[in-house]
Amino acid sequence: MRTMTWNVWWRFGPAWRDRQAGILTTLRRLEPDLVGLQESWRTTTSSQARQLGDALGLHSAYAGPSLPPRPDPAESPDQEGVELGLALLSRWPIRSVRRVLLPARHRFRPTTLLATIDHPRTPFQAVVTCTEWEPAYADDHLAQTQALAALVGSLPQPAVLLGDLNAAPDSEELRPLLAVSVDTWAEGSGEKDAVTLSSRHPEAPVEATKQLDRRIDYVLTSSGGTGQRFWTEGVFLVGEPVGGVFPSDHFAVVTDLAPW
Repeated sequence: MRTMTWNVWWRFGPAWRDRQAGILTTLRRLEPDLVGLQESWRTTTSSQARQLGDALGLHSAYAGPSLPPRPDPAESPDQEGVELGLALLSRWPIRSVRRVLLPARHRFRPTTLLATIDHPRTPFQAVVTCTEWEPAYADDHLAQTQALAALVGSLPQPAVLLGDLNAAPDSEELRPLLAVSVDTWAEGSGEKDAVTLSSRHPEAPVEATKQLDRRIDYVLTSSGGTGQRFWTEGVFLVGEPVGGVFPSDHFAVVTDLAPW
């Protein structure tokens, strides 16, 4: 089962339509079975989740709002009235979707998407999330990863978390989740110095000093207390330019999983 997590940078930057084409091209080439997208967009008439799902023949779901906050005022007409949230694409039917609100003292409470995937072998849970990132709100960041750890630890079925956790592997913020789940990048012998938010990217968010040049995007797995879990067969990063344009400011994490 090929899984991906990818922060796709909403409608930020001057070339979001070109970037969306690159996202679709990349997904089509890799043929993933389960994809979690952060900073995904939705309007009153459509959504990135639905457009990508329809193009790829995948089931789709969306939940929002999520972090970061939308620009206010909008930076371009294409951002007016457009929500920023989370998307899920699945090869198998999405049986249910629930919005889980993470704690926050400084901003709005961001959404986490929790879905039940109707896998032919046995249903499992998919969690798509994006946490706080600003150093000034570090207390929210830790509270959110603690809440995610509690959520994952309470699930009755095996789970896959697909998230931009804005935290390095050795950070205090990631520790609660690593106590209840497996970092597939480490299990799959991924490069220890892998980077998913690079300062070399032409659109790098230079203000994200805590996240730049670190691996901050994750595919995590857990057994849900069933004794059944996914095993990591391979991991790699993607996100190279398509037609000369980077699809996002993040690189995607791809994990090939073997179910129990």
